[in-house]
Amino acid sequence: MEGRRGAYPPEVRERSVRLVAESWRHHDWGWAAMWSVVARLGVGTPETVRKCVRCGVDGVFRQLRIGGAVAACVVVVACAVSPPAFGPPAAAPAAPPAPAPAPPTPRPVSCAQATLDAMTPRARVGQLLLLGVPATGADRLLPVIERFAPGGVFLTGRSAAGVEATAATVATVQRLGAGASGGIGMFVATDQEGGQVQVLSGPGFSRIPSATVQGSWEPDLLQTAATGWGRELRAAGVNVNLAPVADVLSPALGTANAAIGRYDRAFGTDPQVVSDHVMAFTRGMRDAGVVGTVKHFPGLGRVRDNTDFSAGVVDRQTTATDPNLRPFTSASKAGTPWLMVSSAVYTKIDAGRAATFSPAVVTTLLREKIGFQGLIVSDDLGRAEQVATLAPGERAVRFLAAGGDIVVTADPATLGPMIDAVLSAARDDPGFAARVTDAQRRILEAKSPIGLVCSYG
Repeated sequence: MEGRRGAYPPEVRERSVRLVAESWRHHDWGWAAMWSVVARLGVGTPETVRKCVRCGVDGVFRQLRIGGAVAACVVVVACAVSPPAFGPPAAAPAAPPAPAPAPPTPRPVSCAQATLDAMTPRARVGQLLLLGVPATGADRLLPVIERFAPGGVFLTGRSAAGVEATAATVATVQRLGAGASGGIGMFVATDQEGGQVQVLSGPGFSRIPSATVQGSWEPDLLQTAATGWGRELRAAGVNVNLAPVADVLSPALGTANAAIGRYDRAFGTDPQVVSDHVMAFTRGMRDAGVVGTVKHFPGLGRVRDNTDFSAGVVDRQTTATDPNLRPFTSASKAGTPWLMVSSAVYTKIDAGRAATFSPAVVTTLLREKIGFQGLIVSDDLGRAEQVATLAPGERAVRFLAAGGDIVVTADPATLGPMIDAVLSAARDDPGFAARVTDAQRRILEAKSPIGLVCSYG
């Protein structure tokens, strides 16, 4: 487009130049837009305009004086070019106010949180409990489930009923549990390690070899096999397997280790071998849609007695930096969802308390140092001799206060006292109440992706 030099009086151009220089600085116009104005007016060149802005308002008059007249650029608004009105000199436009910061976007409330908010305090505490139920004859405990609405059950004993019959039993338990808890599905667990520790058998269930045998396999083979075993559990309605054992067996003890070695429950005596097989087993369960549980932190491979049947079980060797912790550390890094804590005493970590009741073990070592983010589960606190000197309610309170999430009890008679004790402690201690709420939230968040919260029923 051909320019129109001298279209406006000099005094108008001078006011316009000042206006344009200020506007340019505040509105970040593109060079192309500005040059279209310059070309329209027939004054200056693109380089002249650049110099104009670099020199500032006062420098404009030195850079854009052409033939004794001040060349002008006019402000462009809505893509129009208009000559400025005659009258008194216009003041330079003020800088536009800084935009107000956008209000923070509120985080949507998760289904798990909304569910927790709607529950009564007693119902919330019920979610912290995993109750032992006989794999055969579970109907005898249906009134207990209906009354206390525990967050889950674990099938105990030995059953040869097979997949189909087990699925029917689990479906009954689930319907009753969901009804008692306001629609929240239950964790249904069992011990399906293999060998002498296999609760469920019969039609549709494989005969699983012991962990000692599994430890001789290549990890890839074990993962494939575990996926098959997990699918059997899933078909039976079981969503959590309380396996694998991650304890590194002391070669000096062997079968003299009453908890692990005597029953061939260990993958081996080398931490790396055990770690590799623990990971393969849990990956296989995950691939089948079943939650695996790595146990018994920080390890039962160096004790002689079994905490289920003996009191005073002590490990005097394991430290907080022990190589035998490797299977647990690897599992944590891989995102293992459940991890079970032993009830033995570990004198080099906390000489005064069983691991299940020890903040040094549960919180400082497992949660903080190792960085475990999943659910921390107790070993049995219902019938185990190791904890029998404490009242049932005190066992639950101490475990939760130490940093645990799910209280396991094989004794239905302990359910009521445990719930009452936790409620009482939460009323008296705000710090404990916050700890309990954290555990409850973790549990519901873990239930959500497997369809037990909101989508259940």
